[in-house]
Amino acid sequence: MSIMWSLHLRRDAASVPLARRLLIGSMDTAGVDPDISYDLSVALSEACANAVEHGGAGSPAPGSAYRVTAYLDGERCRIEVADSGPGFPARPARSVPMTAPQDESGRGLDLIEQLSDHAHFGNKPGRAGAVVSFDKILKWRKDAPLVAV
Repeated sequence: MSIMWSLHLRRDAASVPLARRLLIGSMDTAGVDPDISYDLSVALSEACANAVEHGGAGSPAPGSAYRVTAYLDGERCRIEVADSGPGFPARPARSVPMTAPQDESGRGLDLIEQLSDHAHFGNKPGRAGAVVSFDKILKWRKDAPLVAV
């Protein structure tokens, strides 16, 4: 069983719950365990909120957009959020959390890492924009209609 969808969304706060509801609906229809669906939907909300806030030069301009792509493939869900903003600043590899507890920003990336099995934060090669991707192994409800075989 595989489900794939991709959205091209305006950099507007109203786009965040749209992406979240589509992800939850897809996973619910497929029979994914609700706890896994919730974790991934929170991580997706954080990634989308970052794209809305940081995904362009200044305030969202007309036509300013970002892309969300989700793959439920076999036993794994992979999500990617890509924008056309300045991207992530260069930073050394880290082994400690990115933000201090008192920091007002940056906690979303830490949350994405905590809620997923693997997370990657990078820049689009050769052009402006950040890419946040993360995945998680799926668990299924007992009555799952589309359980992976």
